[in-house]
Amino acid sequence: MDKIAVLIPCYNESKTIEKVVTDYKKALPEAVIYVYDNNSSDGTDEIARKAGAVVRYEYMQGKGNVIRRMFREIDAECYIMVDGDDTYPAEFAPQMVECVLERKVDMVVGDRLSSTYFTENKRPFHNFGNSLVRASINRLFRSNIKDIMTGYRAFSYNFVKTFPVLSKGFEIETEMSIHAVDKNMFVENVIIEYRDRPEGSESKLSTYSDGFKVLKTIARLYKNYKPFGFFGIISAILAIIALAFFIPVFVSFIDTGLVEKVPTLIVCGFVFMASILSFFTGLMLTTMTQKNRQDYEFRMQLVDMEHKKLLKDNEVE
Repeated sequence: MDKIAVLIPCYNESKTIEKVVTDYKKALPEAVIYVYDNNSSDGTDEIARKAGAVVRYEYMQGKGNVIRRMFREIDAECYIMVDGDDTYPAEFAPQMVECVLERKVDMVVGDRLSSTYFTENKRPFHNFGNSLVRASINRLFRSNIKDIMTGYRAFSYNFVKTFPVLSKGFEIETEMSIHAVDKNMFVENVIIEYRDRPEGSESKLSTYSDGFKVLKTIARLYKNYKPFGFFGIISAILAIIALAFFIPVFVSFIDTGLVEKVPTLIVCGFVFMASILSFFTGLMLTTMTQKNRQDYEFRMQLVDMEHKKLLKDNEVE
């Protein structure tokens, strides 16, 4: 079991990976640097290996798939996750490690948005998207995470071994943030400096397609983690629609004593029934979600016991 593991997911980062590996070896000399190559075609893996990293491979394309592989294979007391594009300075890593090892933080968020991100980043839609995602999640989940989509994070052993990776691509950071908030984990924000990619290095993030995936992920996770809120909104909308169409029919009935729009009345009845079904669906799923949270806490205890056993085995060795 490593004390500190630096995890670097990579896809065609030959221009920057050597510097990233070298910087983190200097900043964290006791750490093991892992580079997971995701089907690079520019020799990223060989450059990383020569720089002193442990190189492994994930052949299913997508950042989420790479992180799933990393979290399954590597045991460490503290994990640092960083992109291989040299946008995250290594000098902040010791502070993030200290939060995990000394203060028992479950997830440390490298906060770009409170420092240099908006001046360094040259892609205005990315700036808008980051702000929108941060505002949406913090409002929906009542959290205070300063940078939802940052690729610079530190994790505890318990977080890594209990996080269910479902996303395949860049929406993985959003999933991590919502998971930590929903499971009441100890989250800390550390302000970091951000620098844009060096010239000749290209971002793999698609502004529109990946942005849409992130928004879809937020909706999916809100439905899964806050089902009463999600289905309650649907129930309220359906009830308002039913009421809006029912009122004219009812007023006409009061005036004439006749139901002049029978089809409208029937549709209103079905829409209102759908509203009631949605309401009770939210109630039932909320009960199931609460049970899942209880099961998760028991699982956390088992993982914690496993962690302590690994630490004892390390001491014996």
